[in-house]
Amino acid sequence: MAKNLRVEGLEMYDRFFTSLDHDYLLKVKKAVNESGFTIPMLICSPDFTHPDPNERNIAIQYQMKMIEAAALLGGEGVVCRTLSGQQRPEVSRKEGIRWVVQAINTVLPEAKKQGVVLGMENHYKDSQWTRPEFALKQDIFLEIIQAIEEYRYFGVQYDPSNAIVVGEDPIALLEKVKGRVVSMHASDRYLKEGITFEQLRNMGNKIGYSEFLNHGVIGRGLNDYDKIFSILYQSGFDGWISVEDGMNGLEEMEESISFLERMRRKYYGK
Repeated sequence: MAKNLRVEGLEMYDRFFTSLDHDYLLKVKKAVNESGFTIPMLICSPDFTHPDPNERNIAIQYQMKMIEAAALLGGEGVVCRTLSGQQRPEVSRKEGIRWVVQAINTVLPEAKKQGVVLGMENHYKDSQWTRPEFALKQDIFLEIIQAIEEYRYFGVQYDPSNAIVVGEDPIALLEKVKGRVVSMHASDRYLKEGITFEQLRNMGNKIGYSEFLNHGVIGRGLNDYDKIFSILYQSGFDGWISVEDGMNGLEEMEESISFLERMRRKYYGK
């Protein structure tokens, strides 16, 4: 299916794989490469905010494995996503931030060793989590980012739609992190008819993404992609942009790719 799309790379998600065995991952890499693509990004979802230190250590070891897998699949400079963890009522803001910063600093030496760039996403909620992201709001996300002193192997995996979902301005967030963006998820999401942001925020602790949201063709939603591309270009960003679309079929995916191609030509001339 991907062979018919005008894309250069295929982002991987850890739940795509049936194994993390090296031989298996090398077969995946070979198949992707022989189809004419690279693997620029690996998406995973560590949960660093569990109150049990043993569970936090499991999350750290999981992130380590994902870094190793990312290096094997994508080589030098591949981006491996990292997250903060879930919002838990018993975990304070101060405590949660401290745990997340400690965890990221713990795995960074392995990222450097493997040549992998960690990209922390301003995320909403992993599909397997019962609670939204701990760093859902911009202020917490920025405090974590600013506490990480590493610039070469750590940065921001920017998703403008996730800022909109929580009622915040994605352009304002981008202005604050533009010098640290290492990759972007391009998407446009829409609230289902009759649904408000307040209802979305109070959706409750259910596994999976909110049923109140729809994905749609990129460039037709609430995101100002002219402004986004302008800021990215002016800040020197030259990383990968991943297309988050296709929920409604490949026809919409093709429209999203065409839109992003126009944006790239407009701002980057290629």
